Amino acid sequence: MKSVHIQYFAMLKEQAGKGQETLSVTARTLGELYLHLTEERHLSLPLSMIQVAVNDEFSRLDREINEGDRVVFIPPMAGG
Repeated sequence: MKSVHIQYFAMLKEQAGKGQETLSVTARTLGELYLHLTEERHLSLPLSMIQVAVNDEFSRLDREINEGDRVVFIPPMAGG
């Protein structure tokens, strides 16, 4: 298991009921982690709509998770 720090923004923050948390995870990739969180935290956005940043850099969802990563899941943003 790897320990990762996760941050949620906008509607994901509301759905998760928290802005951040540290978890021990068995997921291999960021995409697998998000899919796990959709079940555990009842996140409603499909994986195809999510962007992710790791350690302050945008990343791909197929990136492998490393111990201590800081992961931010970012929903689509609307502007005006």
